[in-house]
Amino acid sequence: MQDVVSLPSAVESIEEIRGRAVNRRLLVSLDYDGTLTPIVERPEKAVLSPEMRRTVSELADLCTVAVITGRDLSEVKRLVGLGKIYYAGSHGFDISGPGDRHVLQMGTEFLPLLDHAQEALHEMLGSIPGMLIERKRFSVTVHFRLVEKDRLREIEESVDLVLRNHQGLRKARGKKIFELQPGVDWHKGKALMWLMDALDMNRDNVLPLFIGDDATDEHVFEALLGCGVGIIVRDDAAAEGHLQSAAQYAIENQQQVEPFLEMIIETLRSAPA
Repeated sequence: MQDVVSLPSAVESIEEIRGRAVNRRLLVSLDYDGTLTPIVERPEKAVLSPEMRRTVSELADLCTVAVITGRDLSEVKRLVGLGKIYYAGSHGFDISGPGDRHVLQMGTEFLPLLDHAQEALHEMLGSIPGMLIERKRFSVTVHFRLVEKDRLREIEESVDLVLRNHQGLRKARGKKIFELQPGVDWHKGKALMWLMDALDMNRDNVLPLFIGDDATDEHVFEALLGCGVGIIVRDDAAAEGHLQSAAQYAIENQQQVEPFLEMIIETLRSAPA
């Protein structure tokens, strides 16, 4: 783990990254919120720009591309709107590819428990101004970005009480959120490894590259140590108190993600046939 602020710039290190990609196939995976789109006050406002969609589409014509996100699978597929890439929703609990190939769902036995936890959270926290409780298929997310700071202790204590009363779930943290998930040994990093195995890409001649910005992306950065390239979006991570990372490089801000992807596109287009 290194300080996020001390990580080398991925943009300035592009030749080094290109060197690692020589004679190797590339698998590029991306987080959604804070990576493909800016962090916004409410999740429904995080809309992919036409320019970013076009860049991701061009990239997908040249290599394998996946979006790995905490959002619901159906939602992220609608938001990105590209049928030629792979998606891992709900932090990797729900995966599908083009034509609904390579489908995986983990933790379906926990869905009734998540239903009960959602009801309990609404009852305890639903009246707090600014509170948003979002049910995803494989998790319940408590968004407190718009809540007064003096209510945060009450919110976390309530989440912890619901967790204690619903054995089998676990609590995860993200940017201004708490999230209840199935308590199984599964996360974004394992989802990427599963996808690589499913695509027969867990090989020395494949270079996996992942860009993310949140604490939940650390599982991917850790999985890629020694075998891939992990890149953290620095400004959002540092602003949210995410100061240590297993990533190898950093991108200064979300606005720099698209130009960096264009560098990767240029690299792939100029590679020998």
